[in-house]
Amino acid sequence: MIASLRPLAAASLGAAIATAAAVAWPDATAQSAAPQPTAVTPPSSPQLVSGLPDFTQLVERVGPAVVNIEADVKPRRVARQQMPYDDEDVPEIFRRFFGPGMPGMPSPGPQGRGGVSMGTGFIISADGYVLTNHHVVEGSDDVKVKLSDRREFSAKVVGSDEKSDVALLKIGASSLPFLRTGDSKTLKPGQWVVAIGSPFGLDHSVTAGIVSAVQRSNPYAGQQYVPFIQTDVAINRGNSGGPLLNTRGEVVGINSQIFSNSGGYMGVSFAIPIDTAMNAVQQLKTSGKVSYGMLGVNMQEIDSDIAKGMGLPDTRGALVAGVTPGSGAEKAGIQAGDVITGFNGQRIESREQLPPLVGSLPPGTKVTVTVLRNGAKRDVPVTLSALDSVAAESGFESAPQRSPGSQSQSSNPLGVIGQDLDADDRRQLGLQPGEGVGIARIEGLAARSAGLRPGDVILAVGRNKVASASALNQQLRDVKPGQTVMLLVRRGQATQFVAVTPRADDSDDE
Repeated sequence: MIASLRPLAAASLGAAIATAAAVAWPDATAQSAAPQPTAVTPPSSPQLVSGLPDFTQLVERVGPAVVNIEADVKPRRVARQQMPYDDEDVPEIFRRFFGPGMPGMPSPGPQGRGGVSMGTGFIISADGYVLTNHHVVEGSDDVKVKLSDRREFSAKVVGSDEKSDVALLKIGASSLPFLRTGDSKTLKPGQWVVAIGSPFGLDHSVTAGIVSAVQRSNPYAGQQYVPFIQTDVAINRGNSGGPLLNTRGEVVGINSQIFSNSGGYMGVSFAIPIDTAMNAVQQLKTSGKVSYGMLGVNMQEIDSDIAKGMGLPDTRGALVAGVTPGSGAEKAGIQAGDVITGFNGQRIESREQLPPLVGSLPPGTKVTVTVLRNGAKRDVPVTLSALDSVAAESGFESAPQRSPGSQSQSSNPLGVIGQDLDADDRRQLGLQPGEGVGIARIEGLAARSAGLRPGDVILAVGRNKVASASALNQQLRDVKPGQTVMLLVRRGQATQFVAVTPRADDSDDE
C-alpha cells in the first residue's frame, strides 16, 4: 500500500517545490534563525492569458429570446426510391439535426412513421414571431413553443419554405424579448460566433467557435439557393433552428445542418445566412410562400480538361450546359457553351456562386449577366423568370438503355457509335425535332473513361449541333490523338459537357 502511494507523494512533493519557486519563499536559513511569522495569504496570481472572449453577457442578454420547438409530426409514407440521396450512398452528407431514437429528435410513431420533432427557434419580434427550420415543423399537426421562462404556447405556422429551410411561426404573446438581426454579408472567416440551442434535448446549451467559410453550397438537399455559413461551432441534433450570433449578440444565421458520416458533430456545421432567412420571412408574411427568380440555365464546373477543350483561359466561371426553353436566359440569347463570369457586376468564380445570387431576387427582376463566348466577353440583359417549384432537376447519374435501332456503320476517332433518333424517340426524351443523336455503342477507351454510356444523347460537338450519326462522325473525323473534344450530352433530363481526349492506341479490347 505504501509503495503504491509513492508516485503520488513524489508528485505532490514536486508540486510543492514548483509552488515554492513560483511564490519566491524567503531563504531557508533565515527561517530557522527567526521566529515563525503569522501565516499570510499570498496575492492572487495575475492573468497569464488575456484577450480570450467572454460570452457571459451576450448569453444573458440574448438567451431569453431562444425557444424550444416541439412539433407533432403526421405519420406519412415516403417511398425509398423517392428520396434523392441515401446516407449509405453518400457517406459524408449534410445532415439535419434531428432523427429517430435519441433525445431531442423525433420519436417514432406507429410503424416507425410520424412522432415528435424537437428543435430550437428564436423570437424575432416582440409580438410573437418565431423563426426556425422548415424541417423541424414539416408535416406537423401541432407545434408548441416553450419560452425560457417555462411558458408554453401553441404556435401557428405562418409559412414554411423547403428550399431555404426556413419556417415562420406566430404565438399569441406580446412584449417578448427578441433577437436583433445582423448583416450576414459582412461575415468573414475567422470571426467568433456563438450558437444557442437544445442539443439532445439539453435546453439552452451554448457553444462557440469561428466562421470557417462563407457561401458554401449544399449539393445534396436541393438548397442551391442558400449560401451557407460554415463554422466549427459544436452543433448537434436538437440545435436545428437555433440562432448563430456574432459578438454583438446579433443573429447572423440559423443553424441548420452538419457535415457528418456518423450523424453527430464532426467539426463542420452550417447555418442559413440571416439575410436569406429574412428575405423568406417577408414573403411568408405577405403571401405564405417564397418565390425565387430563375435564370434558366443548366451549369457545370469548369475543370482543366474542359478549359482545354473549349479554349478557355482558365477554369473560372460557370459553364452553361443547357438553357431552359421559355426562360429569361433563352429569351436573352444565352447559349450552351457560354461561360458565365459575372452577375450584376459581381464576379462569378465557380458554379456554386450563381444560384444564391439569382434566388435572392424575385421573378421579373432585370439583371445583367456577363458571358464569355468564343473568347469575347459580353453583357447580356436578362429578365428573371419564376422558378418552377414542380420541376425537379435530375442528376447526371444514369442513362436509359435504348433498343439498337438504326446504327452508324462507320466509326470515328473517339470510338462512339451513333444511333439516329426518330420523332418518337425525341418526344420521349424531351428533345426538339431534329435534335441530338443517340449513343448505341462505345468502342473507345477515352470515351468510356470520360463516363459516356450507351443510351446517352449527344446534342453537340463543341458548339456545333448534331442530329444524326453521320453528322456526329463528320464533326469528329478530324480529331487527333491528344486533342480534347467537348461533347454536349443529355442523360435523362440532365445536360452537361463531357471532355474526351483520345489516345493513339484508343481502342476497347474488352
